[in-house]
Amino acid sequence: MKQQELITFNRPICLEQSVAYMDDAARRGEIRGDFRYCHKCSAWMEHRFGAKKVLLTTSGSDALEMAALLCDIQPGDEVILPSFTFSSTANAFVLRGARLVFVDIRPDTMNIDEQLIEAAITPRTRVIVPVHYAGVACEMDTIMEIARRHHLLVVEDAAQAVMGTYKGRALGTIGDFGCYSFHETKNYSMGEGGAIVINHPAYIERAEILREKGTNRSQFLQGHVDKYTWVDLGSSFLPSDLNAPSGV
Repeated sequence: MKQQELITFNRPICLEQSVAYMDDAARRGEIRGDFRYCHKCSAWMEHRFGAKKVLLTTSGSDALEMAALLCDIQPGDEVILPSFTFSSTANAFVLRGARLVFVDIRPDTMNIDEQLIEAAITPRTRVIVPVHYAGVACEMDTIMEIARRHHLLVVEDAAQAVMGTYKGRALGTIGDFGCYSFHETKNYSMGEGGAIVINHPAYIERAEILREKGTNRSQFLQGHVDKYTWVDLGSSFLPSDLNAPSGV
């Protein structure tokens, strides 16, 4: 019987330059988060996507969890999301005590049906989470118009949509927040990694605090305070500088 060959599901690209950057970070002893390569990646994405602020995270899931925190989700708040998505989209808001309201998807795009969103809105609704499945853009004009009319926040789950666009705008930069994944299975990979896009300057300072375990350490590193302390809730959302060279 002839032995069958297995088709590899995904094979992440490892560039020589990326290996050289990781070696450079290790030799410099700059292996914690937010050293030169984290900053290079973030700056490149901000320029490439026209984003206000991009912060690398340890996963796309963590980016979504940061977005849920920035949306100030409280127990009992409702979040609208598509009935077809990955568990991380739901988990991020369930962890904050939200009630999930699933809206059916369009058969042509597998994305949330924008025509069904408004009927799902109640006085408890706080956030709409469009998921750009397989890099295909949701109908963001309609979604944003509904959100603004009802005073709702929009979190784009663009985990599979890095480099995707909608009417010339990068996916992840249209809503209030955007979330990317750089998992091994994605087109751009850090092995495990992600990024959150902050599209309104008012949220940047708190995002940096949440990402640094609830401390204002980022302000300390920028020379804005003479010491850092615990000022808010948060977690360790920032990746090692060793991860950054293999991302974007």
